[in-house]
Amino acid sequence: MAFKHITSRDNLVFKQLKKLADNARERQREGLTLLDGVHLIEAYLQVFGEPQLLIIPEGKSALEATQLMQQLQDVNTMMLPTLMFAELTPVAASTGILALVKKPTIALPEAVHFALMLEDIQDPGNMGSMLRTAAAAGVQVVYLSKGCTDAWSPKALRGGQGAQFVLPVVEQVDLSATLTAFQGKRYAMTMHGESLYTQDFKTPSLFVVGNEGAGLSPAVINATDQAITIPMANASTLAVESLNAAAATAICLFECQRQRM
Repeated sequence: MAFKHITSRDNLVFKQLKKLADNARERQREGLTLLDGVHLIEAYLQVFGEPQLLIIPEGKSALEATQLMQQLQDVNTMMLPTLMFAELTPVAASTGILALVKKPTIALPEAVHFALMLEDIQDPGNMGSMLRTAAAAGVQVVYLSKGCTDAWSPKALRGGQGAQFVLPVVEQVDLSATLTAFQGKRYAMTMHGESLYTQDFKTPSLFVVGNEGAGLSPAVINATDQAITIPMANASTLAVESLNAAAATAICLFECQRQRM
């Protein structure tokens, strides 16, 4: 293991890490990303092995971070001043350890019976939450439109808590073409449609969820078979206009899972 204590922002490795933390194009170009926190690094370790680099702040680390460093004592480690470390982490209260890893590639299933499609989701926390829910509900693949936020950003990874390591995520997708090719029923989650609870999800199903504010585009809705909605109490009041996109996704996917169990 090589251990380096870096204190200058002009250091080339730190500059690369900063670009990876801030820039989706850099992550795409390099095929690398940063994992923040013990849980996320352990989840990656279980599936793909050791990271390329550990990054820790100066000062005393949390016990769980120290234990993880001992487990990964053969991995190169970089120590940074607290303020420089904070520039790389997506949260104010980090557990005190980051890892540089290759973005994994997960094979697509031969036949898709349960899929999720996201159109122009902008918030990385929402993206991570949706992927985490999809993995837990048994979704086989998630398709992301070209306007979606990066599923491999530090914030989306933290929200996913390991979902990106087990769930195939296909980015930069032509939604209309993918919908046309899907061999099953395609459902658009909207504010006005048939009740979610009157549908039969035992056959191959694909669910499409739209942007947090604008919802689904007309073109995507027209490419689906059925618009569905979640019945809500007091739905006519302004205070309860709609559910959060991540919450609506969870309700929808777990209703599908419930029917299939």
